[in-house]
Amino acid sequence: MTWVTAVARLRARREPGVLVTVATVRGHAPRDAGAKLVVGRAGTWGSIGGGNVEAVAIDRSREMIAASKTEPELIDFALNDKVTNQHGVQCCGGTVSVLLEPLPVVRAVAIFGVGHVGLELARILARQDLDLHLIDSRADILTEERLGVLADAVAQVHVHHTPLLPEEVLAELPPGTHVLIMTHDHAEDAALCDAALRTPQLGTIGLIGSAAKWTRFRKRLRTEGGHDDAAIDRIRTPIGLTEITGKEPATIAVSVAADLLRTFEQDRL
Repeated sequence: MTWVTAVARLRARREPGVLVTVATVRGHAPRDAGAKLVVGRAGTWGSIGGGNVEAVAIDRSREMIAASKTEPELIDFALNDKVTNQHGVQCCGGTVSVLLEPLPVVRAVAIFGVGHVGLELARILARQDLDLHLIDSRADILTEERLGVLADAVAQVHVHHTPLLPEEVLAELPPGTHVLIMTHDHAEDAALCDAALRTPQLGTIGLIGSAAKWTRFRKRLRTEGGHDDAAIDRIRTPIGLTEITGKEPATIAVSVAADLLRTFEQDRL
């Protein structure tokens, strides 16, 4: 498996890893600059030459994974028999610098309802390195022509057409996915809120709408859904930054995206 494939597989599995690269070489060394190794919690793919250099890089990579490190590190090695090594002697005679770059688990966001606000929000979030799920029960909302504005997305965009039960997508979402509910139909929103509260592996749950809408939903979630107040409080509404009060779709989208990115930052603290 190539290192590129290994990185993609870790991302798809939502597993952290470290990309190890031979950054510089002076003199003789087992591998040239540019050689790469991918380290996961349990496996490795590729090689930077074996021996002490590779073993130390793997050990340090797994320490970084365990500590959720996000900053890259550079390790220098002298390849001679006068150096005390942890994993045997390498006496090629040169020196090597190895760069360790963390590959954190990317965020995942699901937008239920890709109408005017949902599409504007998708355009903003598509510029972030995350997995972006777009879900709608209306086929005409998810046409290639309409979603063409996301063609240059940095995010990996996943489109779900759900004509019958949009809430079934919740069980398919990656653990920790942040859910934003903003469909065209309040009945659909209500069903999604109920189903989201029954899906424990989700991240935050946000609902667009007015205070009056939330009052009705809260009562229904308690009386018909059987949810207690602690569970219902998982749903955040209104969504977005409260100090931004504009009602234009693009303005609402900026507000919601900013609030979500702030949540991401707080999660790192």
